[in-house]
Amino acid sequence: MDFGFTIAAYAVAGVLFILSLGGLSGQESAKRAVWYGIAGMALAVGATMIGPGSGLWIVSLVMIAIGGVVGWQLATRVQMTQMPELVAIMHSLVGLAAVFVGFNAHIEIGRTAAAFAAGGLPFPQPEGPMSVAAYDLWRGLTDFAAVIGKKTGVEIGILRVELILGIWIGAVTFTGSVVAYGKLAGRITSTATQLPGGHMLNAGAAVLSVLLAVLYFLYADIGWASALALLLLTAMALFIGYHLIMGIGGADMPVVVSMLNSYSGWAAAAIGFSLGNDLLIVVGALVGSSGAILSYIMCKAMNRSFISVILGGFGGSSGPAMEITGEQVAIDAEGVAAALNEAESVIIIPGYGMAVAQAQQAVSELTRKLRAKGKNVRFAIHPVAGRLPGHMNVLLAEAKVPYDIVLEMDEINEDFPSTDVAIVIGSNDIVNPAAQEDPNSPIAGMPVLECWKAKQVFVSKRGQGTGYSGIENPLFYKENTRMFYGDAKKSLDDLLTKIH
Repeated sequence: MDFGFTIAAYAVAGVLFILSLGGLSGQESAKRAVWYGIAGMALAVGATMIGPGSGLWIVSLVMIAIGGVVGWQLATRVQMTQMPELVAIMHSLVGLAAVFVGFNAHIEIGRTAAAFAAGGLPFPQPEGPMSVAAYDLWRGLTDFAAVIGKKTGVEIGILRVELILGIWIGAVTFTGSVVAYGKLAGRITSTATQLPGGHMLNAGAAVLSVLLAVLYFLYADIGWASALALLLLTAMALFIGYHLIMGIGGADMPVVVSMLNSYSGWAAAAIGFSLGNDLLIVVGALVGSSGAILSYIMCKAMNRSFISVILGGFGGSSGPAMEITGEQVAIDAEGVAAALNEAESVIIIPGYGMAVAQAQQAVSELTRKLRAKGKNVRFAIHPVAGRLPGHMNVLLAEAKVPYDIVLEMDEINEDFPSTDVAIVIGSNDIVNPAAQEDPNSPIAGMPVLECWKAKQVFVSKRGQGTGYSGIENPLFYKENTRMFYGDAKKSLDDLLTKIH
């Protein structure tokens, strides 16, 4: 009866998770989708607590309470600008969980084998019904060992494959996510950095991982040998995760976050296979596939292959960069206001700098004022704007900017030549004309928002430094560009007082 209830609850939870993922694809349905996810997770946890194999309720309730408190604190304290690194560090926890579950499965296989050996019985069980003695011994096993005790040799082999995959993917996800967190939080340099040997080290570690996996199977019956092979395999995976993400530059970090999201999903699916938990398999597959699809979409928008991002990342050039001539010309709020008051069409391009300054409310108010004067105001969103997929969309939705004026790059790029004013707020790489004009640029070939084709361009920026990827931007030196220096929120608040 309990088993039937758990299956039914997992099926409903799976449907809720699918509805949640589907709803998150649109701003209008995102809030409802979050509640679907909350309901699905609550149902899944509740069904697991009272379903087959349940126990240790006090420990479970304490852990749920601790997790709830930590989650509440993070939700109330973490700023929107810190969301990318929060997502990255959350991915690391999923990866670490996969590693722990994989090692637990290995330990439980050994414990079960020892129990059968002590009873003078074969392990794994041969095909067919269990003998009376084996059945009596199996009834004395508890928790995961009881699940393992019923498996045949083929099933134990499959379980070993699952735990190897879970540990390897989880370890790569763990260290990769920690490095991504460090890059996004500014604790580690955002430039692409690799040890001497570069990609050969990653390839060597991958080959060693395969060899160690084979050794793990060959010496499966020798406890210390199989454990050593598994530990060394984990070390290789931890190194690959670290070195792989260290070698990816800052401009690719949105893709990296999405990619790690996919990795964490596949790690969760591997956990589900090891534990025989259907819901974990379904949810892991959903997260893994959706993350992979999103990574592909962003790579396509950047005119780059997924492999080129993983193996190189923006951060190195193939030759000397194009020489930039001219100078950056500053403008004050009075000058920007005069241009906006005369303009008929305005395109606003938000970036990470807007998030840092928490200027989205000021941007929303500027939009409201300009639209009230009958001006055509729209937003241009690049697929990798910010440091997290959909980062700018979330900020604008939070500020209650109308959904219908928030357009993707492909929808609005051809409109810049007929636009009177383009306002860039805290963006750099996604509006860099070097992507089209300099074949030696690290971002050569990347589709960008062609705001320099507008009649006038105003760039709201703190200072004259380069962006997150460290690449110089010729846009700032063009004749129709003026630099609106200062903190974005303060600059916009000053500008608002001059828009009548």
